[in-house]
Amino acid sequence: MNKSKRPFTKSKRSFRRRLPPIQSGDRIDYRNMSLISRFISEQGKILSRRVKRVTLKQQRLITIAIKQARILSLLPFLNNQKQFER
Repeated sequence: MNKSKRPFTKSKRSFRRRLPPIQSGDRIDYRNMSLISRFISEQGKILSRRVKRVTLKQQRLITIAIKQARILSLLPFLNNQKQFER
């Protein structure tokens, strides 16, 4: 009996578990620009939890930090500069 003809069997594919984007020692703060900039899209939007795979608590702290950085003009509110392709 071929493997392909057996229904409902799981394939034995191995996968590498992704490392979490925020380590336990990282401080989620408006001053930590290298961390915050990873959670902002090219348009300047805050990326969702599902996209970046962070916990709810981490996402709340990231959102607060991004908003504080925007108010203190460390980050732009909008990023409307269009990149022209050559």
